[in-house]
Amino acid sequence: MCFNIETITVSILNIMVQRKPRIWLIGFSLAHYLPEVLADYSARADVRVLNRLFDAALDEARQLVESAEADVFIAAGANGAWLRDRLSAPVVQIQVSGFDILHALQAARAVSERIALFGYQAVRAELEEVKALLNVQVEQVQYSTPEDTEAGIRALAGRGYQVVVGSSMVCRLAREAGMAAVFLYSAQSVRRALDDAIEIARVAGLEQARHAWLDAGLKALDEAVVAVDAEEHIRSLNPACARLLGVVPERAMGRSLSQLNAQLSLAGVLASGEADTERVVGLEGRTWLVNRVPILEGDLCTGAVLAAREAGAIQRADRSLRIQARPRQFSARHRLDDILGASPAMRQALSAARHYAGVDATVLITGESGTGKELFAQGMHNAGRRAHAPFVAINCAAVAESLLESELFGYEEGAFTGARKGGKTGLIESAHTGTLFLDEIGELPSALQAKLLRVLQEREVLRVGATEPTPVDVRIIAATHRDLRQAIADGRFREDLFYRLNILALRLPPLRERPDDLPALAARFARAALARLGASGRPEGLIEALLPRLAAYAWPGNIRELENLVERAAVFASATADGRLDATTLNTIAPELNAPPEVAPAPMRHAGRAAEREQIRRVLAECAGDRVAAARKLGISRTTLWRRLGED
Repeated sequence: MCFNIETITVSILNIMVQRKPRIWLIGFSLAHYLPEVLADYSARADVRVLNRLFDAALDEARQLVESAEADVFIAAGANGAWLRDRLSAPVVQIQVSGFDILHALQAARAVSERIALFGYQAVRAELEEVKALLNVQVEQVQYSTPEDTEAGIRALAGRGYQVVVGSSMVCRLAREAGMAAVFLYSAQSVRRALDDAIEIARVAGLEQARHAWLDAGLKALDEAVVAVDAEEHIRSLNPACARLLGVVPERAMGRSLSQLNAQLSLAGVLASGEADTERVVGLEGRTWLVNRVPILEGDLCTGAVLAAREAGAIQRADRSLRIQARPRQFSARHRLDDILGASPAMRQALSAARHYAGVDATVLITGESGTGKELFAQGMHNAGRRAHAPFVAINCAAVAESLLESELFGYEEGAFTGARKGGKTGLIESAHTGTLFLDEIGELPSALQAKLLRVLQEREVLRVGATEPTPVDVRIIAATHRDLRQAIADGRFREDLFYRLNILALRLPPLRERPDDLPALAARFARAALARLGASGRPEGLIEALLPRLAAYAWPGNIRELENLVERAAVFASATADGRLDATTLNTIAPELNAPPEVAPAPMRHAGRAAEREQIRRVLAECAGDRVAAARKLGISRTTLWRRLGED
């Protein structure tokens, strides 16, 4: 359901503006000037008269309130005070002015100089001046109930009083006792009361519109929200909170929140005046995150608000935010169906990968450099249940050791000099609900191996500079071209981490073990290269010239080397008229295809630490100090080569 708060607010305010306030005058005998008053106010208010007093008036007034037919009541004297204490709607009492007293006493003097003035309260001091001015004797009589009034009237009649001044009830009782009666209140006093009633109705209407706006907003929230007063009595709650409390919203109003549900109590916040946020509470078999906030007026706590959100909704929102905020590179482009390979070794690898994609266990991919380890990792991610979640990849050998920890695990604000304000989310957290691909895992420094082991064991990550870990849901796929068992023997890799990674093992065959796949791979690379060059020729001529030589080569760089070589050949073939290459050109642009087959870089992976450094120095000498060429010949990354040289 969708709520347009602005539309609702405008509609409510329009209703309040268009509808005139409904005002009821209770217990008045104003026949001689009521038509004049009502005519003057007909455009501003709907004014009606209820000729009832006390209990009878109360019963009818309550019915009017319940049926929403009354906004404000107007009454006078004891009747007005009595009704005001018992009605939920506002009651305006007509106030007696000095003019009212003067006018009424002047009219009563025409009957007798001895006048009885009845009032709910003592008449103001101006009465003495009026008495002197009119030369009359006035006896004030206070009353609070009809019985008091009737007794007072009888007593005055027995003492010879002929005229009484007072309210409509007083006047009626005086006439029944055979006395003259003068109505105390003037039309001007009634007008003032009507003005006050209209203003009260206007303010109440604005408050009602504000409450309606707030209620509409609360109804649109997924959160359960409740507001209480200083005594923790519920003043407002939305449907979500009513469902959580198991109550009907109307019946919850005015009840104590603690009595309805002690776990959601706001008593502590009301007592302390301090917010209590992000509390985890278990209710109805579900987990809720609860925030409690006081309502402060100056230094006084006048109420509090509780907002509770179900953990499942928070997790869904968190996932949505992570997906929308993550960089574009945190996605997998390749699928297992995109991988070419009809050889038995590749069919076996693809079959295992498809099977592994359906589970969440950690995968360790082994294979020489260039065999497509990340291609398989992306394919397994896209074939599994996490396909729509992030795929985050990092080459552990390509990032400086001093930066690798903060890249992987992230850091808190102020964790170190130069730390970004607000901290930084690490790649492990960025892969939450998705897959983390750790390429060249064998190059991970020992200190970080221990931290990664904790991530695998506890499913939580501790940022640099943080004291509280963050839970993560991430699948790990690791890859290496090294022999990790030998690295364990040499003390360079943790044995416990190896067994945590090597749950599902996937070996990718080198290109020399799958010669039957060379034609299809070369053709795909040739078509792609020619398309990038904008060449219109077909790749057959290029492939025919290359294939005899490709099959005889050992391919130490595997598929990556094949792709580079084919693209190099395509550059030269696109410049020829028929798109073909002669033997001389091939010898020039691809001399490695004419050299004796090189031994695969297996000795490097099986060498011990000392032998490894010696081998690096020997190959560097053979390559005339060219570190790039030496790394390629050894089958390791340049970063690894530099790191090994730095250990000398």
